[in-house]
Amino acid sequence: MSEHNTTFAEILHTYWPILVCSFLVSFVATPICRAYALRKRIVDRPDDFLKPHKKPVPYLGGVAIFCGWAAGVLLAIALFDRASEEAARPRTTPTMDMTMMLGIFIAGLAIMVLGLFDDLRKASPIAKLAGTVAITVVLILVGLGTDTILIVLRSTGISPLGFEPWVIFTYSIPLTLFITIGACNATNLIDGLDGLCSGVFGIIAAGFLVLSVHLHLWHDWHPWDVQRVTLSLAMMGAALGFLPFNRSPAKIFMGDAGSMLLGLNAAILILLFTKSGAIRWLLGSLMVFGLPLADIVLTLVRRWRNQRPLMQGDRSHFYDQLVDRGWPVKRVVGISYVLAAFFAVMGCVSITLRTRYILLVYPLVIAIVVLLIAKFKMVRLESPRATDSRSPPAP
Repeated sequence: MSEHNTTFAEILHTYWPILVCSFLVSFVATPICRAYALRKRIVDRPDDFLKPHKKPVPYLGGVAIFCGWAAGVLLAIALFDRASEEAARPRTTPTMDMTMMLGIFIAGLAIMVLGLFDDLRKASPIAKLAGTVAITVVLILVGLGTDTILIVLRSTGISPLGFEPWVIFTYSIPLTLFITIGACNATNLIDGLDGLCSGVFGIIAAGFLVLSVHLHLWHDWHPWDVQRVTLSLAMMGAALGFLPFNRSPAKIFMGDAGSMLLGLNAAILILLFTKSGAIRWLLGSLMVFGLPLADIVLTLVRRWRNQRPLMQGDRSHFYDQLVDRGWPVKRVVGISYVLAAFFAVMGCVSITLRTRYILLVYPLVIAIVVLLIAKFKMVRLESPRATDSRSPPAP
C-alpha cells in the first residue's frame, strides 16, 4: 500500500456516472420493452397456483435490467480503459482488469439470454443448470473464482504456500460453481411478488456498495476495488430503474432474464470479495445477501419435510406463506425490504469487527431468523388434503 489512500470524495467523483447511467438506461428501456412485449404478446398469464396476478403481464423486464446493467459496465470500461497509458498512469488513477470485465459482461449477456429463453420457451432445469455452469466456466477462464479456496484455507490457519497452483485451482472450482449456481437460483426464487426482487436487490446492491467502498478507501485504485464498486453501482441502478414499473400492481415482470442476471452479479461480487484475502469480507457479503439465502433454505427444508420434489415449484417461500395468510402484497413486500435492509446492515456492521466477534454475531442472526420461522410456523407439516389442493395444475 502506498502513502496515498483513496478518499471518499475521489470515489464519489469517479463513480457517480455509472449509477446515473445504469438507472437512466434501465428506466428508459423498461417501458420500451413493455410496449414491445405487449405488441408481440409476450406476457405471463395467471394461473390458480404460482401466478396469482389477475391479468396477463408483459415480460422482457429482464432485457431492460440488462440494458441498464450493461450500460454501467460498458461506461466503466470506457472510463477506466487506459491500457495504452500504463507507463504514464499515476497511482491515483482508476485501473481495471479489462479482460475480466469483458468476461463478466459476456457472462451477464449469456445469463440474460438463458433466462429469456426460459421465459419464452420454458427450458428444463437441467438445461438451465448446464447453462449456468457453462457461464461460470467463462468467469473462471477470465480469472474469477480460480483461487476461491484460499480464503477458506487462510481462515482455518492452513498455509497455502505448499500448494501447487493446479491444486488450488482444482479445489476452487467446486466452491465457485456452488456460489454462482446458488446465488442465481436464490435470486430466481425470490422473484415472486410485484416489486419484491427489484427492490430487495436495490438494497442488497447498496450493502455491497458499502462493503466495496470501505475496502476501496484503503487502496490506491486496485482493479478489484474498481470492479466491486462498478458492479455494485450497475446492479443498483439497473434494479432501481426497473422498480417503478414493477411495483404493485406490476406493469411488467423481469422474468428469469432479470432475476438470473441479478443473481449472477451478486455471485460475482461475492467471488470478488474473496479476493480481499480476509474471511470477514466474504462473511459480510454473504450476510448482505442473507434474505435470498434464508428463503432458499426455508423453501428446501419445507419441501423436504413435506416430501415434495425439491426442484418443483410451490408456494413454500416466506412471502407466499404470508400472502396465503391474508397479508396484503404491498405489506409483504415492505416487510421484505425491512428484512433485506436488516441483513445488509448486519453485513456492513460485521466487517468492522474482528473475525472472532463476527463468528459470534452470525449465530445470533441465524437464531433470530430461526425463531421467526418457528413463530410463524413456516416449516410446518401440511395435511395430505392441503398438499393436494396446493399442487400445481396439470400441464
